[in-house]
Formats: sequence, C-alpha cells, structure tokens
Amino acid sequence: MGREFVDMFEDWADSYDDTVNSRDNEYHEVFENYDSILTKVAKRAKGRVLEFGVGTGNLTEKLRKSGHEVYGIEPSKAMREKTRTRFPEMKLVDGDFLQYPEFEHPVETIVSTYAFHHLTDDEKELAIRKYSERLPKGGKIVFADTLFEDREAKMRLLQRVEEQGYNNLLHDLKTEYYPFLETLKEMFTTNGFSVNFTRLNRYVFLIEAVKI
Repeated sequence: MGREFVDMFEDWADSYDDTVNSRDNEYHEVFENYDSILTKVAKRAKGRVLEFGVGTGNLTEKLRKSGHEVYGIEPSKAMREKTRTRFPEMKLVDGDFLQYPEFEHPVETIVSTYAFHHLTDDEKELAIRKYSERLPKGGKIVFADTLFEDREAKMRLLQRVEEQGYNNLLHDLKTEYYPFLETLKEMFTTNGFSVNFTRLNRYVFLIEAVKI
C-alpha cells in the first residue's frame, strides 16, 4: 500500500523542497515545471478536497489559496509535521491511499501528486474502485504522476536515463510501480470514470478522471 516507502520520506522530509526545486540533481526533469504542475492540479479541483500524500504541503497551499477545504492523508510523520507547521488548523491524519479514516463531510475531488505510483497495479485498481464508491456523480480524481505511455516508451526512457548516468533515478524507474497509460485508463473506465491524460513534462502526466 505504499507503506514500504515511508522510511524514504521520513529521511527526505528536510530536503524534499530543495530537491523538487533544484535544477542541478538527477531528478530535475522529473520535477520540471513543478510549481506549474501543482497549479494545474489545484485549478481542476472542485468543492471539498481529499489529498493523498500531502508531503510538505505544497499542493495543499495552492488548494487552500483557491478556497478549497482540504482533508490531508500522509503516512510519513516527518512530512505531516512539516505540513502541520504551515497549516496547524488543517485536518491532517496518518493514512495512505487505501487505509484512512472517514471524515465528517463528503468530498468532491481526490487529488495527489508524485505518489500514486507507490501502489502496485492491483492496489491502484482497488483504490480507484474505493474512490468511485465514495465520490458523487461528477466528482473528480486529479492526479499528477510519472507513467509510461507504453513499453517502447519505457525502454527508450530507461536507456536515456542510463546514458545520462542517473543511477538512482534508473533504479527507481525499474523498481517502483510506475504504470502504463492504457492500464490506468482501463482501471478508471472500468470503475465508472471518464479520464484524460495530459503530458506535463518528460515524466509526468496530468490524470483527470470524472465520475460518470
């Protein structure tokens, strides 16, 4: 359920914002246009929002500035503490994409950035099914995350990263659960969503699904 990555985020909490804003590390293309990506996700949200993988609160800030009430889910204690420092009155709890407490009010939008790939494909399917049951008609899922268009695109990207000498990034791309676009599309449509994918940089796509 993505919990195997919690220790990584515990260690990453103090330097996360430096990483996503840097142009000098091997992940710079993954986080290219980071601020714009968060803005695009926030602009597509409507109503009360449930955010998974809050991290240090960067997307949360944009959502709140847009007038949304945000319920936050974050499995890393260190990351939660970062966000609580910024938004002490926010409803923020320990949880993950599949296990989280119920809140007092229904939500209309579920959002996440750079996190859904921490689930296996079976877990992604289960999560989307749960969200379909939770959201009203017209409710939305808006994610931004790394995915591969197809197997050929994956192999081309892996070769490029290997040639760049980005060994940590290469390891991540080979071992984490980055999905294929068509696999995700089928998961959403099977569970009652219409879905669109928009490329935002070399690695990241905007995934916008609407409950039919």
